[in-house]
Amino acid sequence: MDNSELKTAISNYISATASIEEALSKSDNLDMRAPDGWSARMVVHHMADSETSSYSRMRSLLGEKSEPTLMGYDEGNWAITPALGYETADITNSLAVYKAVRASTADVLQRITLADLERTGIHSERGKYSFADWLRIYTKHPLDHAQQIEKAFKGLA
Repeated sequence: MDNSELKTAISNYISATASIEEALSKSDNLDMRAPDGWSARMVVHHMADSETSSYSRMRSLLGEKSEPTLMGYDEGNWAITPALGYETADITNSLAVYKAVRASTADVLQRITLADLERTGIHSERGKYSFADWLRIYTKHPLDHAQQIEKAFKGLA
């Protein structure tokens, strides 16, 4: 990757953020879902949790002297844990967390270098994990979940 490609990757990360709100604008039925699928409400809460994890992972990759361990989590179990409210809680705060964390992360991305892309850690579920992996995964993540929201509004898995 060269500097031009890095700038494009960062731009793609930033523009992907809006995909969740765009998908949410297509219906008010946050609880519609297909059998065995997540509702839009559940996706928004997941995005807040995922992005806060992403925030920590990125900063660990950049800031630790040695390879950090990046912890995974059981997102399916989080989604069905009543105290976390994925199925019942208002989305206002989770949507605000998602947007704020993505904006803060975008600020950091404006300062990274090509060398930063090579920084690595060990993901507890995936093994070796580079900053370039992180950028690719979290650029695509909201796009995938925006599609999931749109399908949920249609009752499709």
